[in-house]
Amino acid sequence: QVQLVESGGGLVQAGGSLRLSCAASGSTGFTAMGWHRQAPGKQRELVATVTRGGNPIYTDSVKGRFTISGDNDKNTVYLQMNSLKPEDTAVYYCYAFYKANNFWGQGTQVTVSS
Repeated sequence: QVQLVESGGGLVQAGGSLRLSCAASGSTGFTAMGWHRQAPGKQRELVATVTRGGNPIYTDSVKGRFTISGDNDKNTVYLQMNSLKPEDTAVYYCYAFYKANNFWGQGTQVTVSS
């Protein structure tokens, strides 16, 4: 059973930085891992994703500010978030795509104050 555990969320002022981590267990060799987010009253949206052997993909609103990276040895994916804006406030969910299934973490709250 694949399990994803996120950490690193919190409260930060606009312009600040946070680093999210997502540790995966129960399997290795994920096809893709990444992050989605869901703000109150809005649909969940893709933030960033990285595929095995591919280039990272970012949603337009975070390009140049967020960086996704992975550590294959630790089965962990990170999201470095810089120059945070109040509109980045959301619950951030880690996901992993493996054998045609999406697996999700429990979510971590990121709140950016103005």
